[in-house]
Amino acid sequence: MLVTGAGGTIGSELTRQVLALGPAAVAVVDASEYNLYAIDQALREAGAPPVWRAELADVRDRVRMEQLFRTIRPDVVLHAAALKHVPLMETHPAEAVLTNIAGARIVAELARDHASVFVFISTDKAVNPTNVMGATKRVAERTVRAVCHGSGTRAAIVRFGNVLGSAGSVAPLFERQIAEGGPITVTDPQMVRYFMTVQEAASLVLQAAALPADATGNGGVFVLDMGEPVRIDDLARQMILLHGLRPDTDIAITYTGLRPGEKLFEEIFYAAEAVHRTDADGVFSAYERPADWADLAPEVEGLEAAARARDEAETIRRLSALVPEFVRTPSRG
Repeated sequence: MLVTGAGGTIGSELTRQVLALGPAAVAVVDASEYNLYAIDQALREAGAPPVWRAELADVRDRVRMEQLFRTIRPDVVLHAAALKHVPLMETHPAEAVLTNIAGARIVAELARDHASVFVFISTDKAVNPTNVMGATKRVAERTVRAVCHGSGTRAAIVRFGNVLGSAGSVAPLFERQIAEGGPITVTDPQMVRYFMTVQEAASLVLQAAALPADATGNGGVFVLDMGEPVRIDDLARQMILLHGLRPDTDIAITYTGLRPGEKLFEEIFYAAEAVHRTDADGVFSAYERPADWADLAPEVEGLEAAARARDEAETIRRLSALVPEFVRTPSRG
């Protein structure tokens, strides 16, 4: 097996769960030296079976990734590498395209040629996106399915809501703000989000890798039943209460307004996607006809070229053309 982004919050939990299944070998891949060192050390200290190898590699680097695939020849590829911080990607659209789309395309093409299963980790922000990060993930969803369609490799997409405890998530931020005496900063009193634990997120990825193919024979989109969305304001108030403190009295709550690219609520499916339950408890599958890669490739290649040239205006124009529903949300507040 090969796991990209293996040093991140989701990738590291995914790696631990994969190793618990007794694989013959696992390649643990990350572009961050520190993240790779951290997961490598954590696995050693936990006494994980010594079947993994830590590989420093960037998914944007086709030559390096080709070398890894030729050497490792993975049967299953789990692609967790991504740039995910919404406000940062609003100001770095070319970087978002190069990692989230070009990097995903490189890994998908190599998986198509070497592996039997490719699982791409997406986000609920890819549905009717209002930010660059979500739009790049939507293009990547379409790209990896088109690249693998008709091949012997099954490509499955997994969409997550917010992962509790992940880098940049609100729960650790609120914990720190409470420890410092406040205030807690909430974007908007009406903002809601779906949440899941990192263990649930990693489990969903592994279930997607094992679930049967959809009507195309190539996999589909999988989403965990996350129940009802949670109001961020309610979450903040509950966390204050759990610390034995009183909201608005001991710890103030301030509303900062939407940041660039944010919206008040997220969606998990497109209207055109046919949704049904799978044999896995609490997991939904959605079917949408894959794009023809011969038709999609010129548009994706043009977008990647604009990003490599760091032409941000052209990058946004081409990204918007590929995702017509993409409407950027201006900041409020």
